Amino acid sequence: MFHLASHPLLHTVFESLAYVCGYALYKRDRARAGDVIGEEQRWSVIAAAAVGALIGSRALGLLEQAPRIHITLAMALLPGGGKTIVGGLLGGWIVVELVKKLQGIRSRTGDLFAVPLCIGIAVGRIGCLLAGLADDTYGKPTTLPWGIDFGDGIARHPTQAYELLFLLLLAMALRWMQRRPHQQGAVFRVFLIAYLGWRLLIDFLKPQPLVGGMNLIQWACVAGMVVLASTYRQQKSPYLPEGSVAV
Repeated sequence: MFHLASHPLLHTVFESLAYVCGYALYKRDRARAGDVIGEEQRWSVIAAAAVGALIGSRALGLLEQAPRIHITLAMALLPGGGKTIVGGLLGGWIVVELVKKLQGIRSRTGDLFAVPLCIGIAVGRIGCLLAGLADDTYGKPTTLPWGIDFGDGIARHPTQAYELLFLLLLAMALRWMQRRPHQQGAVFRVFLIAYLGWRLLIDFLKPQPLVGGMNLIQWACVAGMVVLASTYRQQKSPYLPEGSVAV
């Protein structure tokens, strides 16, 4: 068992660093690949993703906490806890698709976001790990030798570290995929379904309130994967030339 001193303030530091790293990586990749849509449309898509992610993250995060605490309007409007990455990804994806439909954008616009999202979430998970019990992302008690005591004398699964490793491996796989011929939008879809599948599995190791044997985040993952599978055929697009990358 390892002992780890909790540093809740570092969560904010690494969360901010996650945004910086993710955007810097996206900007670099976009400069190399070019745009499949115009400047004004691109910023509309980015704004839609940000708004959708904020709403989805807060909504699902608060719903997940609802069985344990009394949710108020102030908690929904004020910054702070009650956020989840799954809600942010699904919310951003849904709002982007709505905005693209309204603006008549037919190009798939998510591929360049896939690897930056992986790296950004991975950096953020370092903050979650260092925040310890205050972050509420730790795992259930375990007797495995790599269990971590976050300060309460109980060895727990370091699910934040598990996710960090998974995301780094996923980022490498997605980078390899980007360099091969692929359908426009396929890289982002692989990222999203892989992350949702991961969260569906890893959350069984977390001590969270269950509804029908799974927590609400897991149910959201299932819903997202079902929608992705059902819309795959309708959103197929031609293969890109070798070495090209879709935005």
